[in-house]
Amino acid sequence: MSNALTKIIAVANQKGGVGKTTTAVNLAASLVASKRRVLLIDLDPQGNATMGSGIDKHELASTISNALLGETTISEIMVHSDIAGYDLLPSNRDLTAAEVGLLDMENNESRLKQLLAPIKINYDYIIIDCPPTLNMLTVNALTAATGVLIPMQCEYYSLEGLSSLLSTIEQITQTINPDLKLEGILRTMYDPRNRLTNDINKQLHEHFGEKVYRTVIPRNVRLAEAPSYGKPILQYEKNSQGASSYLALAGEIINHHAKTEQ
Repeated sequence: MSNALTKIIAVANQKGGVGKTTTAVNLAASLVASKRRVLLIDLDPQGNATMGSGIDKHELASTISNALLGETTISEIMVHSDIAGYDLLPSNRDLTAAEVGLLDMENNESRLKQLLAPIKINYDYIIIDCPPTLNMLTVNALTAATGVLIPMQCEYYSLEGLSSLLSTIEQITQTINPDLKLEGILRTMYDPRNRLTNDINKQLHEHFGEKVYRTVIPRNVRLAEAPSYGKPILQYEKNSQGASSYLALAGEIINHHAKTEQ
């Protein structure tokens, strides 16, 4: 498989609490269920994607932080999530130190890209869970990525956050990473009975058209419970609405890529 076919998707939103980590973990697990080879990168110092993959962030000898700072190799920190079926570059609070350390390094915005260069050929998809702020870690993710998936709730403040994130993506496309594209906008915690939801839905479709995924992620109790058991929703409750929604999203992403590569 050629490098050109490896899709590197940064899951990003500067607003917290929009289902970003839930999306990164469950999309990765759903892509595995669709017979794709997947690497998940936890680039958030909270380490929630690591915990949600069944890996204890407190017991890690080394993390993505050590690799970014050049203290260790990618292969030394990589773990396999037996529960979810994907490889993981884990994180914990040490990543906060990496963010500071990166500021003094040369080509600091492309450290992650350099680290992934020799291994990306091994995967069909690399999913990056970004921190909920625009910092050097997020810039590294956007520099390494081929696409950005933006999870967002259909709320007024979400639209504000969306426009600032889009201008950041545009800046990075113009200056560092011309290959970066908006992969799509994912509506999360979706409640169609809410009038504001429908208003914002309409605006999203008017502005972004086909970039808005057909799949929506509903508010779902099982989906909210799964991380506390260290499992993606497919492994926790495969018959839930949340599980079928993320499988549908994976299918939509795979189909889109198949079309663009024809």
